Amino acid sequence: MRRPSKKNSGSKLSADSQRLTTFSQAIDQAASRLEERYWENQLDALLHKLLRNQHQDAIDAALDNLFKQESGAYDALMESVEAAAESCTIEHDDTQYDVLLIAMPILAWTRFSIASGPLPADMATTLSAHLHAHVLAADVKIAMSPMLFSIDQLPRTHADTFALTQQMGLAALKDTALKSPVRQPETAPFLADTRYLLAAIAAPAGAPLFRWQASADPAERDQALAQWNAQALPNVARLLPGCGIELLLPEAYFVACREGDRLIRPASIRAAVHYLTHTLEIEPAALQAVIGSFGEEENNGRVDEYRISFGLAGDDDVLYGVVWPLYGQEDDDEAYRVAPSPASAASTASASEPAFRKTPTEEIVGLLEECGIIRIKRLAELFSMEFCDDCGSPLFPDVNADLVHAEMPEDAPAGNPHLH
Repeated sequence: MRRPSKKNSGSKLSADSQRLTTFSQAIDQAASRLEERYWENQLDALLHKLLRNQHQDAIDAALDNLFKQESGAYDALMESVEAAAESCTIEHDDTQYDVLLIAMPILAWTRFSIASGPLPADMATTLSAHLHAHVLAADVKIAMSPMLFSIDQLPRTHADTFALTQQMGLAALKDTALKSPVRQPETAPFLADTRYLLAAIAAPAGAPLFRWQASADPAERDQALAQWNAQALPNVARLLPGCGIELLLPEAYFVACREGDRLIRPASIRAAVHYLTHTLEIEPAALQAVIGSFGEEENNGRVDEYRISFGLAGDDDVLYGVVWPLYGQEDDDEAYRVAPSPASAASTASASEPAFRKTPTEEIVGLLEECGIIRIKRLAELFSMEFCDDCGSPLFPDVNADLVHAEMPEDAPAGNPHLH
């Protein structure tokens, strides 16, 4: 669920793209909830038509245009697009049902390989039962996809997600089995990666979908997550032999996928250090790390991701690299964060959200130090998003600020060739 790069486009917006832009601006400018809902209804109707007809280009053009000009309207459009793609209303047996596509992220790390592919029928049934018992509201209908997805195998566009939501929603309402997708893309072998289970859930319009809605107690989300991990994790472990795993809360598709992408990043660094120290038979202190900032040239100096290079202390060679993508407002943290005044710090001391949140680079450095790496270099320049022309792998900065291919020594034991 990487944030798409917003590339400049000199082409004129189509009529549909212009209407999407206008409705989104109106939502951002609305002075009342009633007005806001009016514009949201207009936007939702147009999005439904475009998604149903696979007109993704019109949606992308409007998003690109608003991203460059109006962040509030961009957020309004993105929220509406995602909602229209992952949820719908379907009539079945003279009853209107709300349908939601949910994802169940699985964080996995290993020195070997992380499986994906078809899900045994009995496993899908068992996991559906655990969902019913610990996460979903009573009497919610469910259809689980018989597939354990890697990120490369998830729907590529909002229109593809819309089509999947419709298909799986009907299966949930009709209680019919779903077939495993055919000809799925190959999955790159990373040391730490996210896998996803997908399901469509349905309830009569306006009825609760999740247990914490039925109990009117948002705090029950934490209990649901604990029970989901306790009960479902042993079953999921059978799907991912040789892996350390952690289950995240099953939630609406786009939110869950973003959480999976965000939370796999620390595991990627830990897995990299673990793999290198065990493969090379060295201590973490014998490694050095280089952190480089990367972004698209046309994005006015915005950082899109960090690339962390690993090598032997005192050596210029890059043995492995990890990509740390940024999401949401994380790039703004680097550019604009200031320390709070004593008064504001005191006023938020008891709040659940820290008053002085770590920047991405502070989090990366903290993780590297936690792993035992003491030689860490942060490069000041912003690098362009360079990739290998032959294999497509990202290039990583060495201690001299040159972008190079990450390669293990020729005499290193054979193993997993990629890092996230």
